[in-house]
Amino acid sequence: MKSLSTRTAKASCLIGAALLLGGIAHAARADCDASATQTDLNLCTGAKVEAADAELNALYKQIGARLKDDPATAKRMVAAQRAWIAFGDAECDFESAGVAGGSIEPMIHGECLIQLTEVRSADFRRFLACEEGDLSCPVPPAN
Repeated sequence: MKSLSTRTAKASCLIGAALLLGGIAHAARADCDASATQTDLNLCTGAKVEAADAELNALYKQIGARLKDDPATAKRMVAAQRAWIAFGDAECDFESAGVAGGSIEPMIHGECLIQLTEVRSADFRRFLACEEGDLSCPVPPAN
């Protein structure tokens, strides 16, 4: 199973646009509240999107490893994840429509992606914690 990470690319593109508009490249800070400019806030949010995406991808790989002996279910997982990515991108485009083209757009879009990605990661953790015999869980327990 390949890792699916189109969100990071889109967030990076939006942040890159903000950098061009802002004209100043600042290092992303871990504490977004301490950021002084919109560019700083956008960069910080972008770093948080990347961190949330990295966690999701790590969980996705764990699920893929557990599904290696079940190609039919693995194929369904890939389809579900692709559909989820498309939904998330469309949802966050919608949620940030009110600020489209503005300097705050990357931050609003990124915050949406973080929220959705954290929910999806929680779903993946739930799948990975299924007990033996749980027929409602598509992911087999760890050996």
